[in-house]
Amino acid sequence: MAPYLERVKSFADVPVTDAGVDTLQFLEACEGLVGLFDLLGSAAFSVVQSDLRGNITKLRTRYDAFPAQSGTLEQLVESEKGEKKRTATEGLMWLLRGLSFTCKSLQNAQADKTQELAPAFTKGYEGSLKQFHNFVVKGVFSVAMKACPYRKDFYEKLAADPAGGAPASQETVDAELDKWLAALDAIVKRMEDFYAKGGYGKGL
Repeated sequence: MAPYLERVKSFADVPVTDAGVDTLQFLEACEGLVGLFDLLGSAAFSVVQSDLRGNITKLRTRYDAFPAQSGTLEQLVESEKGEKKRTATEGLMWLLRGLSFTCKSLQNAQADKTQELAPAFTKGYEGSLKQFHNFVVKGVFSVAMKACPYRKDFYEKLAADPAGGAPASQETVDAELDKWLAALDAIVKRMEDFYAKGGYGKGL
C-alpha cells in the first residue's frame, strides 16, 4: 500500500467540464478528505468528520434518487431549485464550507514549513467556517484546534505506508499535497461562485 494521498481519490482527478463538477467522483474525493482527520488523531475533530459525512450522505441520497439530474454538482443543485426543502443544496453549501476550512488550514501549513498545525488550522478556521458558527460551536472548534498533533507527527502519518514499506519522502508528500489542495481550492471557489451567482444559498 502507498502513502495516504496516493490511496484516496485526489481532487486533482475529479473531472470538471463545462457541465460542472462530477458528483460521484467529487464525493469519493471528499471521503478521502474525511479520512485525513483520522491522521490528526484527535477525538476533538470527530465533530468536523461527522458534519462532513452527514453532508456527503445528503448529496449521495439526492444522487441516488435522481441520478439523471445529478451528474454534476451544478445539475444537482439546479434540479432541486423549485423544491420547498433543498436538503442537498444546503448539504453541499455546508460541505463546501468544511472543505474550505480544511483546504485553507493545510495551505497555511504548506506555506510556512516552520508553522505548527494548531495555528495553521486556527487561521484556516477564522478564514472560513467561523463566521457561520454560533458561540457554542466556536468553542468546540477552539478545543479541536488546540488538539492538533505536532506537525512532524502528522506529516509522518501522511508519508507512512500501512503495509510496512518505506515511507514517502517529504518532497513526494509535499508535491502530492500541493496538487490535491490546488484542485480542491479550485473546485470550492468554482462552486462558491456558482452559489453566489445563482443565489442558491438564499433561504437556507
